[in-house]
Amino acid sequence: MGSSKPALARRAVSRGRIIIAGLLVIILALTAVFGISAYVGWNLTHPARQALDANPGTLGLKYQDIVFKSRVDGLTLQGWLIPAVGSRKTVIFAHGYGENRLNNGVPILPIAKHLADTGYNVLMFDFRGHGESEGNLTSVGQYEVRDLLGAIDYVAAQPGLNEQIILFGFSMGASTAIMAASREPAVAAVIADSPFADLKAYLGENLSVWSGLPAFPFSRAFFIVTPLITGLKPGSVSPQGEIPLMNGRPLLLIHGDQDVDIPIANSESLLRAYPEAKLIRFPGGTHVKNYQTNPVLYLEIVDTFLDSVKPYAASQ
Repeated sequence: MGSSKPALARRAVSRGRIIIAGLLVIILALTAVFGISAYVGWNLTHPARQALDANPGTLGLKYQDIVFKSRVDGLTLQGWLIPAVGSRKTVIFAHGYGENRLNNGVPILPIAKHLADTGYNVLMFDFRGHGESEGNLTSVGQYEVRDLLGAIDYVAAQPGLNEQIILFGFSMGASTAIMAASREPAVAAVIADSPFADLKAYLGENLSVWSGLPAFPFSRAFFIVTPLITGLKPGSVSPQGEIPLMNGRPLLLIHGDQDVDIPIANSESLLRAYPEAKLIRFPGGTHVKNYQTNPVLYLEIVDTFLDSVKPYAASQ
């Protein structure tokens, strides 16, 4: 009887140590998960800047260096204006995540030349934290929409440019263009190549595409820790939620049917939310590689759409 008490005590101590060890393992695992998620969130919102390695003059175009401010917070943004003689129609390009105004992965510059040659003024600029523009945070549309609204303000203030303002975006820029048009009635139409429909839903399903980490448990940790350290609020970036505010204005969605980075289901969701849109499913196209896949077909699609766009009055 007397010897059983020390044995019970030893077993209790042993169990306590096991529990403590288990708790330490759990704490260390959670620390690792949240630490890695914080690291990923920081890196994704602070991509390395890409240097400009060409300009419109490379393709024989006359252009002007321009500077303007983002709407709301007044960041200084850098860009180019390619004027078309006698035209008051302007296309504003919006580049993708981690790119710059050239968006060489598309690439934008030959598309810009085509538009300038066919009678459109073209504005190309760097979003905040990209290229040569001010800022050091990429929010995947949350704040970039202010930059695109600033570009619209710049064009709207130029009497020779503002008869018809069209937004042309790629990936992050495509989604941002839809939100900007939804908020700014001066926009006549939008071309959106490879947009996501809702950032929170998209990242919930596809974060591993960008992070290289398994969805569980890192995606949930990402959504908890990233807003705390960066201010990024994925739930506030929803082209699908804002798109009805385009109020019938033309929207051309272009999406590669082989896109695994932002699957074509995103454009299909946007089409359901805005039946006035037109969706071109680009055969064989991967992410923002639709122009590269078939440049002639791509430009024919763009030209046909632009020919159908009429000036849009803000009072409508």
